[in-house]
Amino acid sequence: MKKRLYKSEDNRVLCGVCGGIGEYIGIDPTIIRLIWVLLGFAAGGGIILYIIAAIIIPRMPID
Repeated sequence: MKKRLYKSEDNRVLCGVCGGIGEYIGIDPTIIRLIWVLLGFAAGGGIILYIIAAIIIPRMPID
């Protein structure tokens, strides 16, 4: 089965982007959230990337 990136329904704080990326990579979503915060302090790049990811990454389909 092909591995796909989806927003997480279980590990979500705002939109589930960090939880979905963490599940896809296989690491704790808290580490991904910390990376987003650090990018956010770096000239606001993390905020823009998060908004783009929230729009682009699809929700997990309901079977």
